[in-house]
Amino acid sequence: MAFGPNPPPLQAHLCVRGGTEAIAFYEAAFGASCTFRQMAEDGVRVMHANVDVFGAEVMLHDEFPEFGNSLASPVSRGGASVTLNANFRSGAEVEAAFARAVRAGATVIMPPADMFWGARHARIQDPFGHVWAFNAALDPR
Repeated sequence: MAFGPNPPPLQAHLCVRGGTEAIAFYEAAFGASCTFRQMAEDGVRVMHANVDVFGAEVMLHDEFPEFGNSLASPVSRGGASVTLNANFRSGAEVEAAFARAVRAGATVIMPPADMFWGARHARIQDPFGHVWAFNAALDPR
């Protein structure tokens, strides 16, 4: 089922080149789980998938250039225009999420560091061109 009875007020919908591979990466890198997958008629591309990532449902589909440029991935567009933020309870969780993503094949944009705005923050780019930020508030001591 693509939509549950209570859809969230805002939801990410990612376009990727290689939907099946992207789902496998998100499972390895983020501990995600695919809760729904519908393949396209070609049997190769993902028409629609719901993936639970850090407790949030992210929708995902492959590129479909035959339907116009609006269905192009960051790889085809030459970069991402959005950062997906994952918020954690502690800096240790940021460190663990960052390390797991890098081990799974993510590219480091910014290693974990304490930021002037009061957060432990890190950024990676997944192999499909999407940018992810990991954040946790610093202990205010």
